[in-house]
Amino acid sequence: MANSKIKVTLVKSLIGRLEAHKACARGLGLKKINQTVEVIDTPENRGMINKISYLLKSES
Repeated sequence: MANSKIKVTLVKSLIGRLEAHKACARGLGLKKINQTVEVIDTPENRGMINKISYLLKSES
């Protein structure tokens, strides 16, 4: 599990969202709509993904 990655894509805008949700997106490395990043599968990253799951599309 240490080397597994999750592919995360921002599919909705961050405009008008809570600051904490914007911070989660920035923490995952997402800045623009339709931007995709690969993050390491850690409990911290899972928590950020779960918090803003309504803005994201994720794949294992």
